[in-house]
Amino acid sequence: MTSSFERVRFILTEPSHPGNVGSAARAVKTMGFSDLWIAGAQQPDIISDSQAIALASGATDVLTSAGQVTSLKEALAPVTLAFAMTARARDLGPPPLDIREAAQLGRAHLAEHTENRVAIVLGCERAGLNNAQVALCQRVCHIPANPAYSSLNVAQALQLAAWEMRYALIDPDERLPTTPDIRPDPGKAPASAQAVHNLLEHWEQALVAIKFLDPKHPKKLVARMQHLLQRSDLSRDEVDMLRGVCTAMITTARKAGHDIP
Repeated sequence: MTSSFERVRFILTEPSHPGNVGSAARAVKTMGFSDLWIAGAQQPDIISDSQAIALASGATDVLTSAGQVTSLKEALAPVTLAFAMTARARDLGPPPLDIREAAQLGRAHLAEHTENRVAIVLGCERAGLNNAQVALCQRVCHIPANPAYSSLNVAQALQLAAWEMRYALIDPDERLPTTPDIRPDPGKAPASAQAVHNLLEHWEQALVAIKFLDPKHPKKLVARMQHLLQRSDLSRDEVDMLRGVCTAMITTARKAGHDIP
């Protein structure tokens, strides 16, 4: 079965700068997608241009396999839900929503049927999408950027869209990097109550040794230290580290000639 990632298409409409096409390929691959299309490129060899290849930076597979057609209508042919990315409000056209809402709607649409396909459509560098191009899409999509300066480079806008789509599609457990080949570190396991109690006793001895704590008049210092250690969720390694600090404090106090009980 085709995965959701394979059913998301990114379309650059009438791009003029090869570097943006290469950067778009990199953005697409970085977020786990692969379906990049160029509609009406302003130069026929834009994909093979040296700037495009350089800025693809390892995503040349996405770049060289990008589809090329003469019109946006052709690129949208198999798509069932298209989002037109624009910074401008439109008096007439599809319903608007922000980029995060678009990603959530895209995810729901892909889940409805295995044949459904989503597209993110971006306009040319200078003018963006025109009204006729926007009208080919089912939704208008906005990035909530600085209203005083909302102009984004087309490849940057695509990167944000690809990120939002990825975040919407992946399992929550996949949102942080993993290191499956590394064995679990027992030192990172939570310290036992006994270990924390022993640390508290050792810490008290160290504070007495450096004359920070008067055992005859402790006031609330020990109790406060106990509360601090209990709520710190210490690991085994952290307990061992603090015990080492205590040992060093006591050793230093002895060398200084302190009377240590």
